[in-house]
Amino acid sequence: MGLSPYVFDASADNFNRLVLENSHKGPVLVHFWTPKAGPCFILMPRLVKLAAEYGGKFLLVMLNTDELPELARRFAVNSVPTVKFFWRGEVAHTIHGADPDSSFREVLDRFIAGDAHRAHALGVAAWQSGKIQQARMLLANAAMAEPDNLAIPRDLAKLLWSEGEGEQALKLLDSLPQAARADADIAALRAHLGLAEAARLAPPMADLDARIAQNPGDLDARYQRAAVRLASDEFADAMEELLVILRTDRDFRNDIGRTSLLALFDLLGQAHPLTRQYRQALSESLH
Repeated sequence: MGLSPYVFDASADNFNRLVLENSHKGPVLVHFWTPKAGPCFILMPRLVKLAAEYGGKFLLVMLNTDELPELARRFAVNSVPTVKFFWRGEVAHTIHGADPDSSFREVLDRFIAGDAHRAHALGVAAWQSGKIQQARMLLANAAMAEPDNLAIPRDLAKLLWSEGEGEQALKLLDSLPQAARADADIAALRAHLGLAEAARLAPPMADLDARIAQNPGDLDARYQRAAVRLASDEFADAMEELLVILRTDRDFRNDIGRTSLLALFDLLGQAHPLTRQYRQALSESLH
């Protein structure tokens, strides 16, 4: 293209070397475009400007889909403009359309910031692409390399949960240092996953009702009943059980009554009538 030392035109002969081989050294962005689509000409100069701004931290490759339809099909490009981020020989991220520059910077910065950040970004991308084992490995390595970045164990726990490994997801979150477990996002995720896992493992509701009738202070039964109620979208009943747990024993499962209520407030939204009602009840119980 000649506009920048970091911008190149793709051809059938140079694609593997220019894109796949170079992506083992750093990120390579491939802009799939066609002269028939106006938005491509809006995005193209912005990408060239970004390449100059980053000064060689990534390569930008322009691929004309009219001239190279085989490569467009190879990478499942069905519309233009499309920009694919290549890393270590694989597509690690895709942006469809002429998104704002901030979207490209956000993804680029994750790859360029450091190995742990790149592993995190690649892990999430692998997960989204269905490469579960690769995603688990990348996220686990990233978590060890950057233990203070709580977004990594958060995403790994979500992945485990989505794969039916709820117990492992909870063990992962419980293994974090106390300060990390107190983080608002981690605590909310732990509460959501805990309730979902409790509902999955709970005995029949009649058994729980009988246990509570015999011993109103059976907080395990109350927690399971709250989880089952929540699974049936009976939010008020679930919140009522969690409020009882909170009022009975703040130490039960590390204050699970309070953290679960807060997680449900976030789920419903602050304007929801139940959020307002039980936030008031929570405040009165705490003070």
